[in-house]
Amino acid sequence: MKDCELLEKCVFFNDKMGSMPSTAGVIKLRYCKEDSSGCARYLVCKALGRENVPPDLFPNQGDRARQLIAAAK
Repeated sequence: MKDCELLEKCVFFNDKMGSMPSTAGVIKLRYCKEDSSGCARYLVCKALGRENVPPDLFPNQGDRARQLIAAAK
């Protein structure tokens, strides 16, 4: 599968994960290289726009992403 279309501009990985390179690598592999459709940040970005993705939203917080999306509708 190809890389997530949002990876290069993903604030979470480019700004928040620098101090955790091994953790970032595992998360990037799972959510950015294998299946971005499950990434909470991707879901919110696609549904509500990049400006509405909380900076502290982790890719594995799918439940929180669905709550944010539901609350916005």
